[in-house]
Amino acid sequence: MDLDQIGAMTEGVRGEVRKVVIGQDTIVDLLLTSLLCGGHLLIEGAPGTAKTLLTQAFAASLSLRFGRIQFTPDMMPGDILGTNLFNFQTNSFVLTKGPIFTQALLADEINRTPPKTQAALLQAMNERIVTIDGKDYPLGDEFMVAATQNPIEQQGTYPLPEAQLDRFMFKAVIDYPSRDEERAIVERHGHRSAMPRLADFGVNAIVTPEMLAGIRLAVEQIRLSDVLIDYIVDVVRATRQHRSIETGASPRAANMLAASTRAYAAIHGRDFVIPDDIKTLAVPLLRHRLFLSPGAEIEGVSADRVIRDILDQTAAPR
Repeated sequence: MDLDQIGAMTEGVRGEVRKVVIGQDTIVDLLLTSLLCGGHLLIEGAPGTAKTLLTQAFAASLSLRFGRIQFTPDMMPGDILGTNLFNFQTNSFVLTKGPIFTQALLADEINRTPPKTQAALLQAMNERIVTIDGKDYPLGDEFMVAATQNPIEQQGTYPLPEAQLDRFMFKAVIDYPSRDEERAIVERHGHRSAMPRLADFGVNAIVTPEMLAGIRLAVEQIRLSDVLIDYIVDVVRATRQHRSIETGASPRAANMLAASTRAYAAIHGRDFVIPDDIKTLAVPLLRHRLFLSPGAEIEGVSADRVIRDILDQTAAPR
């Protein structure tokens, strides 16, 4: 798999998603980057910003089995993982698989379910294995979680614990569209009130599982120079020393930043990482891993602002 093929695949995926969703190329790139290096994505945005439709179209363009869990306060871990039920005809227990047994999993409104249910995803996201009654069930290398949460509602929600947040490679924030984009959305979808169906827009699967496996192998060969490794380590370590941060990013964040920049370089047609790749991905990769000091929160300082401050203060290699 060469860079021209990866570039064609990237443009193809963007094009298929654009058939349905307007103006979210940045989120598509983060989804693709996560998939190519084994990561997961947390998407935060107000209701009605096409989070669900975007994930569906992305999975469809990549031939991935799509599954969805609509999280609710009364949901239990077994509702996600599945359970062994006794079959009286065979006189044995049979596994009834839960919705987690898929490839592209949309965890919709993940912060609406209690922590013990949120924790049911921890092993799957980290190891791509589900353990039920002591037996392991692999989910496959293509398994990926795209979780959504609504930032404007607090009542009836359960903030994700630190361990859960750390499993997500990126936290993407979907903003409201520009006026021109919103007008195009109304022009395309304004004749219906229900969510559009992908079948109505001809979203095609343009990437086969074999192609995806080849692209992943190619991504692992993308060059990350020693000076850029030093730059990544310096940026991550600076989060543990900044006066506005109480708890900084862990070494896992440095590993994820290194892996993600390789994938990001590949989908932009390069066989080497540049400093701008690191600067671009540092904000979505670190914003959910930092815990600000009480003083910074009182002053209204955001994690994004602190990360950009760190990037400005850390010398980047030429």
